[in-house]
Amino acid sequence: MSIRRRTLLKVIVLGDSGVGKTSLMNQYVHKKFSQQYKATIGADFVTKELQIDDRLVTLQIWDTAGQERFQSLGVAFYRGADCCVLVYDVNVMRSFDNLDNWHEEFLKQANPPDPKTFPFILLGNKIDIDGGNSRVVSEKKAKEWCASKGIPYFETSAKEDINVDAAFLSIAKTALANEHEQDIYFQGIPEAVSETEQRGGCAC
Repeated sequence: MSIRRRTLLKVIVLGDSGVGKTSLMNQYVHKKFSQQYKATIGADFVTKELQIDDRLVTLQIWDTAGQERFQSLGVAFYRGADCCVLVYDVNVMRSFDNLDNWHEEFLKQANPPDPKTFPFILLGNKIDIDGGNSRVVSEKKAKEWCASKGIPYFETSAKEDINVDAAFLSIAKTALANEHEQDIYFQGIPEAVSETEQRGGCAC
């Protein structure tokens, strides 16, 4: 029996305040949606385990406050990230216009070894609102922005649970692919102890 590798992936979620970052995470991890809006103070994270091929992957998803005064959360928060998720609200043009700032801010703070290949993913959230009639950012416009940066794009609704699982699965796979390339950094860390070893090797 091969020991399945357990991998911890750190995912940072960025975007303007109110675009639905926390709601997306809660829908994905807890399958819950709340109508009440509560601003995230500072930073918070949730974890979700999933299996990709033969690997057990723990996604550690960090949620940030979109308010500008929390943008200086510091390098420690961004460091070690395996993927960055950018979120905007398809009904609010400003949240789309600010994506460049969030993209640059992340690269500046996280300072990844190769900024050009670091994995980002873009989520256009709240596509359910008003049956899509109040949206101001077209799918075409968002895809053009993504194409210019080589970033995958998903349209989501945290409320209706549209595309949330698919988006986060893509995030996990993207982060995992990046982690493979960075394996060199993890050589000094021992592999997790297998279950049989933890039980003292006796299955009785």
